[in-house]
Amino acid sequence: MEIKKITPYEFDLPKKGQMKVPGKLFSSKKLLDLVKQDKSLQQVSNVASLPGIQKFAYAMPDMHQGYGFTIGGVAAFDLEKGIITPGGIGFDINCGVRLLATNLTEKKVREKIEELINQLFKRVPCGIGRGSTLKIDDETLNKVMTMGPRWAVEQGMGIEEDVKHCESNGLLEWAKPSCVSQKAKARGKKQLGTLGAGNHFLEIQFVDEIYDKKIAKIFGIEKKGQVVVMIHCGSRGFGHQICTDYLRKMEDEYADIIAKLPEKDLAYAPFDSKLGQDYFGAMACAANYAWTNRHVIGHNVRKAFERVFGDVKISTVYDVAHNIAKIEDHEIDGKQKKLIVHRKGATRCFPANHCDLPEDYKEVGHPVIIPGSMGTASYVMVGAKNTMNIAFGSTAHGAGRVMSRHQANQEFKGERIKTELKNKNIFIKSASWRGISEEAPQVYKDIDEVVKITQKAGISNLVAKVRPIGVIKG
Repeated sequence: MEIKKITPYEFDLPKKGQMKVPGKLFSSKKLLDLVKQDKSLQQVSNVASLPGIQKFAYAMPDMHQGYGFTIGGVAAFDLEKGIITPGGIGFDINCGVRLLATNLTEKKVREKIEELINQLFKRVPCGIGRGSTLKIDDETLNKVMTMGPRWAVEQGMGIEEDVKHCESNGLLEWAKPSCVSQKAKARGKKQLGTLGAGNHFLEIQFVDEIYDKKIAKIFGIEKKGQVVVMIHCGSRGFGHQICTDYLRKMEDEYADIIAKLPEKDLAYAPFDSKLGQDYFGAMACAANYAWTNRHVIGHNVRKAFERVFGDVKISTVYDVAHNIAKIEDHEIDGKQKKLIVHRKGATRCFPANHCDLPEDYKEVGHPVIIPGSMGTASYVMVGAKNTMNIAFGSTAHGAGRVMSRHQANQEFKGERIKTELKNKNIFIKSASWRGISEEAPQVYKDIDEVVKITQKAGISNLVAKVRPIGVIKG
């Protein structure tokens, strides 16, 4: 497939065949060589052929092959002529990351890291089959779907400040519980406050470097050695079932259209159709559930820290969504236009003075949280000045895989990875050995390269680097 180099960190896929717009890749030669082994580039081309797409089909530096869209993909569609597609959002709707800042130091936490990890493991169910300790009925689940984490605050879990530091204040107001199946609700009632498995994690980290002291301080990151906590999970089986339900509905209702698609995993509905709007409402329910899920986990993280260290100050830095679609205002041909923006394995990186920022982040932009792997650094960044004109205010969501889970399990043993991490002073606890082997640090791209491209392309700017002390995996 032809790739046109624009800069060392920006490449175009020229418009060909059925493509309605070109593709735009934020990458480097090093990372592009990795994705030539999968279908990522073809998936970008496929997305560029969808009805109503605007400007470009984008791929972030962490791009790799996904379901329908490449993971690390961003695309925006016209509200009247465009579409909504579950493949552009993902099965784990609003999979995302919440970052917490503590007033503890690395030295103090390392002294009790095993005790802390055991407390967290006890309070935050993880792995396949471990259900919620919360008892949720249909009425309560409806409140979660329509109130998001404010429901949890009303129940005494977390505080209002946590909610204000969530993307969209933790609530998509167009949620429609009537559009969610009973099967999805049954799964959702059992999993609120759980981490799950796969690439989900709860990580205790310390601040290793601060690149912008002013912005870091506004975010609550005040000094090197400060301990922070990163929570990565989503809407669990609830969101997965919603995605599954609506893929089947779209395949049934639009069979003729789907038969002509380059990849059936791009099944879609016109955004302004009844089915498109029903899915949009159900997706919002899953997104609100996911924010509540991370909020409840955050509450239990506080309780675990208090049990081990006594009185501890823990604040929510920010909570970002990776897999979501939203109506946003963007400039197209010199005019402001409402678009339905799909982000699949990509996050917002809105700059200073944007109307959707929390009040205390207005002057700098909101935090961008980019996890690495459980053996490498992760980064906190902030939206750059011109990011809204580059990729609809979107950035990478992590390092990005270079190896399938099946291959990882063939090549790595969980026991060996645990020993290697221990030798790096990283304590890990998992519900299974498989949970460790399939997420070995070696299966991910070089996070430093991903972050360098993100900054060099003018998308996000560096604020701080953090490194793991302890990790919980499913």
